Amino acid sequence: MAAEVADVLDAQREEERGRAIRALLRHPLLTPEMPDFRLVRKHQGWLTDWFAREAGWPLHADTAVARLRKVPSRHVDGTRAAQTRGKLAFSRRRYVLTCLALAALERADSQVTLGWLAERMLAFAGDPDLLAAGMVFTLGTREERTDLATVAGLLIGVGVLNKVAGDEAAYVSGSGDALYDVNRRVLSVLLVTRRGPSMVRFTDLDERLSAITEELVPNTDDGRHRLIRHTLTRRLLDDPVVYYRELTEAERGYLERQRGPLLKRLTDATDLVAEVRSEGIALLDPTREATDLGMPEEGTDGHATLLLAEHLANHLRMYPGTAVETDQAKSEMERLAAQHRTLWRKNASVPELTAAAIHRLESLGLIRIQADTIVPLPALARFGFADPVIIGKKDA
Repeated sequence: MAAEVADVLDAQREEERGRAIRALLRHPLLTPEMPDFRLVRKHQGWLTDWFAREAGWPLHADTAVARLRKVPSRHVDGTRAAQTRGKLAFSRRRYVLTCLALAALERADSQVTLGWLAERMLAFAGDPDLLAAGMVFTLGTREERTDLATVAGLLIGVGVLNKVAGDEAAYVSGSGDALYDVNRRVLSVLLVTRRGPSMVRFTDLDERLSAITEELVPNTDDGRHRLIRHTLTRRLLDDPVVYYRELTEAERGYLERQRGPLLKRLTDATDLVAEVRSEGIALLDPTREATDLGMPEEGTDGHATLLLAEHLANHLRMYPGTAVETDQAKSEMERLAAQHRTLWRKNASVPELTAAAIHRLESLGLIRIQADTIVPLPALARFGFADPVIIGKKDA
């Protein structure tokens, strides 16, 4: 009986740890009001060791916040823009406004209004470097105030701001304001860099990103192998699919030798499922707890994306290695919209559905955009359909 109880407790502990890992992968910043914060605190010691050992990601957790300092393995993916509830991806302007808002909040009292935040940001917006980069902010138009309200929504979502009263829509229309509490504990752990941005003298964006995330690695075989292992683990945990052709020769060699043990450690701890193909590897999430962008999805957008994926997958099977014109994808979406008009929402716009579907497929590593063409990638084949073939059928 004692052994059975111990087995049950061990299984429960492993399940809780897996949930905590998946929660941190999807939400690297958790506060006590968010789901799974308690699990992260309960297994904090084990989680800290696991993330440091497997991915080289430090984990900070206290009574006010849990922060996984996820550093990406590469900076070339431009498909993961921040989003708010409206699902509109952040533009460059909104990112700049976010940085200005955070700079203002560093000097703010415990409570602020959206109007006060706007005034402080306008003072920063006169910086000559911003003006030279073409970033001009007056917040005099409704569009600019909407951008600011969207930034406030993002900061509320991550826990930097807690709304006390008012409404952002009232500020946008000029009829009111919004009042927030500032959570300084969350604000203090928001930035994840190896070096402070103010310590970097490069002006080129790629060089600056590399500099603030650069890791110091011992010039030994063990140090180099550890960096390769961490890089591969980060990509497997963070990217939808890892294609062998995108890896360096050293990374491919390491994966060829250590693929089995590496995947076993990751899948045992996370409950993700490894799908290994000749072109690459994907860690699938049956629980969808670690996934911020899934497929298939319900609703008109999800259905449209799945049908376009099937069309592109059929093209990949019939004409491997060739691209599809973006206009041809739009024409296919028009055909699909006409075919399914009774099932899709009435206000669905074909251009918007096409753009959203292409963005989702690119974000999931299923296609690559080249100029005005779409290149279907190997992982897209799992969404294609063909006539069944019976292998080994004997004559009756």
